[in-house]
Amino acid sequence: MRPGSRKVNHYTWRFWIVIAILSLAGFALIFRMVDLMVLKRNFLVDQGNARMERTIESQAYRGMITDRNGNPFAISTPVDAAWADPQSVKELSLARMQHLAAVLDMSYATLKRRLGYKHREFVYLKRQLTPTESANVKAMDISGVFLKREYRRYYPEGEVTAQVVGLTNIDDAGQEGLELAYNNQLQGVPGLRRVIKDRLGHIISEIQQIRAPKDGADLTLSIDRQVQYVAYRALKEGYRQYQAEGATAVVLDIHTGEILAMVNQPSFNPNNRPKIHDGRFRNRAVTDVFEPGSTIKPFAVAVGLDSGHFTPDTIIDTNPGWIRVGRNIVRDEHFKGDLSVTKVLQISSNVGVSKIILSLPLDSLSQKLQSLGVGQTTGSHFPGESPGYLPNPVEWKPFAAATLSFGYGLSVTALQLAQLYATLGDNGIEKPVSFLKVSTPPVGKQIMQAKTAQAILRMLETVVEPGGTATQARVPGYWVAGKTGTSRMVGPHGYERHHHNAVFAGVAPASDPKIVVVVFIHDPEGKLYYAGDVAAPIFAKIMSGTLRVLDIPPDHLGSKQP
Repeated sequence: MRPGSRKVNHYTWRFWIVIAILSLAGFALIFRMVDLMVLKRNFLVDQGNARMERTIESQAYRGMITDRNGNPFAISTPVDAAWADPQSVKELSLARMQHLAAVLDMSYATLKRRLGYKHREFVYLKRQLTPTESANVKAMDISGVFLKREYRRYYPEGEVTAQVVGLTNIDDAGQEGLELAYNNQLQGVPGLRRVIKDRLGHIISEIQQIRAPKDGADLTLSIDRQVQYVAYRALKEGYRQYQAEGATAVVLDIHTGEILAMVNQPSFNPNNRPKIHDGRFRNRAVTDVFEPGSTIKPFAVAVGLDSGHFTPDTIIDTNPGWIRVGRNIVRDEHFKGDLSVTKVLQISSNVGVSKIILSLPLDSLSQKLQSLGVGQTTGSHFPGESPGYLPNPVEWKPFAAATLSFGYGLSVTALQLAQLYATLGDNGIEKPVSFLKVSTPPVGKQIMQAKTAQAILRMLETVVEPGGTATQARVPGYWVAGKTGTSRMVGPHGYERHHHNAVFAGVAPASDPKIVVVVFIHDPEGKLYYAGDVAAPIFAKIMSGTLRVLDIPPDHLGSKQP
C-alpha cells in the first residue's frame, strides 16, 4: 500500500456520506413538495379557504310601517355594531383600554371581560352605536376591533302609537304589537356572500354573492296619524285630570271596519323604552276586558224591539224604583216612575231594561250578544287579543239575565265594544275590523234588522240631550248617538263601592253614521267617576277632532242636538 492511501480512502468515505445525506434531504424535500402540492393539495386548499374565506350575511332592510296616508310610524335606520376577535386583539395599554370603554359608554370591567374570551373569534362589544360612537371607534383603529352594519328601529311618533305599532328587539325582530303580528312580512330575508378576509379580519375581496338580500315589505296601517294624535291628546288629558289607573280610546270607521285610532294610557316611548315591564307595553284596547255596564242596554232593548212586544214608546212601570228578582234586588239610582222604552235608555234605567229582558226567554239577550261577537275575538289578528266573556245561558237564572241586560256578568274589550256600536251605525251590518288600510270596503254580515238598528240610534240620540246621562258628549254641529256605562270594579270581596270603570260609546253623525268612538276610563279617582262626567267629555273631544280631520260634513241644519 502506498503511503497516504488510507487517508485518501477515509476522505472518500466521508464525501459519499455527505453526498448520501444531501441526496436523502433532497429526496425528502421533493417528496414533501409532491405531498403538499399534489397528494394533499385539495386538503390544504380547503384548510386555507377555511381560514380566509367566510360566508357572511348581508342585512335585509326591515319594511317600513306607515299610516294610511304614508306617514312613517316605524323606520329601520342603518347603524354600526362594534365587535372584536379577542384572538386578534393585542394587549392594550390601560389608558387605551379605558379610552375604548369611554368611547363605547361602558365600564372598563365589562370591556375587559369581553375581550378576555380568547377562545372565541367573535364577540359583540356594543350594539347599535350612535354615529359619534361609531366614528370614535373607527378613529382608534384597534387591531381586532371592527364595525358591523346593522339596523335600528326608529319610531317617529313615539308614545302616540307605541302600543299599536309595538316594537322590535335589538336584532330588529318584532316583539310586540303589529311589529310582532306582521313580523314575517316586515322582516325580509338576509343575503349571503362569500368573501376573503386577511388575518386581521378585514375583507380583501368578495368572491361570490350566494343569495341577494330580500328587503321586507312595507306595511300600510288603517290608522290616521292626525286622528291618532287627536285621540291621544284628549285621552292623556282626561287620564291625568281624573287620576285614572288606565285609559283607552278606539276610533273606528263604520263602513270599512278600519281602526282609525287606538290609544292607551299610560304609554311609553319605544325609542327609549323602559326596562321595567309595568303593563304599559300592552295594548289595553284589545287585551284588557271589563264589564261594559249600561253600554249593553241598547242591545237588550234591541231584543225587545225584535220580539214585537215593545216599541220605542212602550211604557215600562219602574215603580217603586226597584224590583226583586229571586232573592236579589235590582234598583235604579233615581226613581222616575213610568218610563217609555226610549226614556229607559235616556236615563239608563236598570229596572226598566231588566223588565224588558225578564219578559222574554232568558237566553234571548245572550243569543243576540253571541251573534254580535261577544265572547269571541274580533279577528283583528293583534297579538294577545282577548275574546272577552259571555256566560253560558243554560245555567242562567232570572237574576243573571237581568244583570246581563245592564252590562254585568259579561266582559268585552274596547275594540269589541266599538265593533258592536259600528254594527248599530251600519244598519245592523257587522264588518270585520282591520288594522290595515282597506282598499275595498268588505260586504259584512246582516246580524240585526236594519229598522231595529235605526230605531236604537234614534233613541240613543236622547242620551246626549238635556235630561240624558251624557250631555257632555255633544259635538257642536253634529247629532251624536251614544250610551254611558258606569260599573263597579270587582275586588277580592266582590264589587267595590269606591272603584269604578267608566265608558262611553257613540256614533256620529247620527243622521248618517260614519265614525264610532269608544272611551274607557279605568278606576278614576276623586268625586267624578260616572261615565257622563268622565268618559263623555273625552269622547266629545275625540269625535269632534276626528270629524274635523276627516272633513265629514255636519248633520242637516235644524237638528235638535246641535
